[in-house]
Amino acid sequence: MDMKLLMEQAKSLQSKVSSAQDMLGKTTVKGVAGNGLCIVEMSGKYDLVKLTLNPDLMKEDLDTVTAIVTAAFNDAKAKADTLIDKVMGEATAGMPIPA
Repeated sequence: MDMKLLMEQAKSLQSKVSSAQDMLGKTTVKGVAGNGLCIVEMSGKYDLVKLTLNPDLMKEDLDTVTAIVTAAFNDAKAKADTLIDKVMGEATAGMPIPA
């Protein structure tokens, strides 16, 4: 195996992954629950960007509020996971990655 070629591939992969991570940090996804009573916006790096609570949500009991906020977070996280898989898959496409 050509060591120079291997190093070039590693450098290229590092650059692509770094760019993908930067993009994920600048991209947001929204999780929604309770028919829009709670909206969680997070980055593709799981950073909370914005939490929106409809005033009607506050009329509910604490357990309901907690369940709706949790559901919105889980929805946003699932969307972020999908985004991460897509973006990182594109960044590493064709590159041999050891298991």
